[in-house]
Amino acid sequence: MFNKEETIKYLLKGITDADEQAIREKVEEVYDEGRTLRIKFGMDPSSPDIHLGHAVSLRKIKQLQDLGHKAVIIIGDFTGAIGDPTGKSKTRNQLTKEQVEANAKTYFEQIFKIIDKSKTEIHFNSEWYNKISFSEVLNLCSNITVARMLERDDFKNRFDSHKPISLHEFIYPLMQAYDSVVVNSDIEMGGTDQTFNILLGRNIQKYFNKPQQVALFVPLLVGLDGKEKMSKSLGNYIGVDEDAKTMYEKVMRVPDDLIINYYNLTTDLHPDKINSIQKLLQNGEVNPRDIKMHLARSIVSLYHTEEELKEAEASFQAIYQKKDVNNIELPIINYDSSLVDENELYSLIDCIFSTGKYKSKSEVRRLIQQGAVKLNGERFEDLAFKPIDGTIIQVGKGNMFRLAKNQEVKKTLIKK
Repeated sequence: MFNKEETIKYLLKGITDADEQAIREKVEEVYDEGRTLRIKFGMDPSSPDIHLGHAVSLRKIKQLQDLGHKAVIIIGDFTGAIGDPTGKSKTRNQLTKEQVEANAKTYFEQIFKIIDKSKTEIHFNSEWYNKISFSEVLNLCSNITVARMLERDDFKNRFDSHKPISLHEFIYPLMQAYDSVVVNSDIEMGGTDQTFNILLGRNIQKYFNKPQQVALFVPLLVGLDGKEKMSKSLGNYIGVDEDAKTMYEKVMRVPDDLIINYYNLTTDLHPDKINSIQKLLQNGEVNPRDIKMHLARSIVSLYHTEEELKEAEASFQAIYQKKDVNNIELPIINYDSSLVDENELYSLIDCIFSTGKYKSKSEVRRLIQQGAVKLNGERFEDLAFKPIDGTIIQVGKGNMFRLAKNQEVKKTLIKK
């Protein structure tokens, strides 16, 4: 059987306002039954990408899997089409079935970079919601009042400001709660913004005479700006799918006062080790930069190979500490010099896009226009340029490339 004290220690790691007594009782209950914990985590596939903020709960689940416990991941293909109203000031646009399925596919590719597939049970909640009768829906709705729903800050704010609330948005929390009944959840993990939905799950389990789950709330991960929660729309994120060099460089931008927070929420480091690091920082016994490099190694190693990690660290040290790009090996962008004469320019957009690190040419165009691109250390905002062998192209702070000539490749030419 699993180690009870280690399980409790990892359950409490980085958790907001944890009910230690309830956790201990649930662990004892499951232990006495001779089984392992069923840890529920729901994901609505509302967007295709996952960043470290999303991964906070998944990292904790992986730690518990390593102790022998079972992850129960629910992909909300049915609820995802509705859209979680949590934190929203207006009704969300409903996604199409095709959008939900496409996003769900990318979720699998990303979440299994974090959790152990062999110790994971996967469900789409359409499994049961496509079969449920309308009388069962009415029965579910009888468990909560409109007044209780309006206690939610997001609904209350919209009601007070006379903004519309659709009835299907009231149904969403009940559906998430009913998921816990179907999968026999022992513990449900989620961000603090999911407090209402997860606690409602306990109430619905009780109504259906099921043992009540323990709610575990992980803090919302603050982004690289040190102010707002991590979000792609705010540009303060570290993507799970980003290359090792970009990820390493971004971790090094984490504000010093968030170092321990990132250790707790984004790494698998043992709680005792994190406590030791915190004491070193508090006592001024170590340079925060050195600790941050250890943090970067801890995070990057979770998503990339040891070789990729070493390359990322060497690149960072050369570029940001030694400020010397001439003595390091950079990725090459090839161009055919025979196609270039004094009257011809290369498309800088096509050149950068050919690296495969950017999702669209529109994204590259935006980076250039925002001043995020440098040629040989000088900001360059034109969309076309005269390529010279050995030119260093830097995009943002994390990606640098070196031009190399005389390769048989085709590039888009732009006439002056």
